[in-house]
Amino acid sequence: MHKNIIFILFILIPCSNFFSQTIVSRTNDKVIIAHRGASGYLPEHTMESKAMAYAMHPDFIEQDLVLSKDGVPIVIHDIYLDDITDVAEKFPHKSRDDNRFYVIDFTYKELLQLNVLERYNPKTKEAVFPNRFPYGKSHFNLHSLQDEIELIQGLNKSTGNDVGIYPEIKNPKFHRENGKDISKIVLKILNDYGYTTKSDNCILQCFDAPELKRIRTDLKSELFLVQLIGWKLEEGQLENYQSYADGIGPSIKHIINGFDKNGNVIYSDLVKNAHDLNLIVHAFTFRADQLEGIPSFEKLLELGFIGANVDGIFTDFPDKVSDFLNKNSQ
Repeated sequence: MHKNIIFILFILIPCSNFFSQTIVSRTNDKVIIAHRGASGYLPEHTMESKAMAYAMHPDFIEQDLVLSKDGVPIVIHDIYLDDITDVAEKFPHKSRDDNRFYVIDFTYKELLQLNVLERYNPKTKEAVFPNRFPYGKSHFNLHSLQDEIELIQGLNKSTGNDVGIYPEIKNPKFHRENGKDISKIVLKILNDYGYTTKSDNCILQCFDAPELKRIRTDLKSELFLVQLIGWKLEEGQLENYQSYADGIGPSIKHIINGFDKNGNVIYSDLVKNAHDLNLIVHAFTFRADQLEGIPSFEKLLELGFIGANVDGIFTDFPDKVSDFLNKNSQ
């Protein structure tokens, strides 16, 4: 195991009663999904971020997936490399005509040579979240879906907890245009590691509705499927989503529409409409350092969990959400 992971576990386990507080011990039924790991504290989608997230007692840890040139599912948020790695320094001549560097143009071996950084703007070299882990400090690496599953399953065995995985198929159309069927590859790996049915601790998500439907119908997946929603118009497709998916993943902005003249929150009907169709709702992304006009993170969580009645949330700060739910379940 990477020395950074060992260090993170060493400092976190004692202070969080890691072995005595299990995931299933919370008395509420709300779900915490560690968004790109503990990305509020460490560079997103690094193994260190996932280890730290695990010690914060989420229900699931998320894996965004993009294929390498040799067909390895890489855990990374985008098809691009240049806003979270030093790829422009290591491989300056491997950009495409748009001056972007694509994961799919690099072999797994080449990708492992890159240093992962806190997310930044490639043009200005400024961190997107300046108060998070210092940009360009320490050494982190990319990794495969298999690597992360083995970490999480290994920790589940050694701790007795049962943290699930929450993979996302990223940009399947782009992968097809580049000669690869990412869904088939990912489903094969999930099957190899024991994730095949809705009773297994895995939720598969995708923004591409035709692709998620294909996963259910053509590829015959029996996994728990969540249809991510990126646009307002997609809210009217709930009955269609119900035909193949088990839940939806809307943005906060799809469930909180603002405030009235008296300062009261205006909620959309999306959560209620989804629940009426027996669709669960996991909303994204709840960040303590991006409050969208809400006075505090605790208030934002209150609006999401209690006011909007979402079933779960994606968050960069799993520890803060766990503290909130434990406090409100007593």
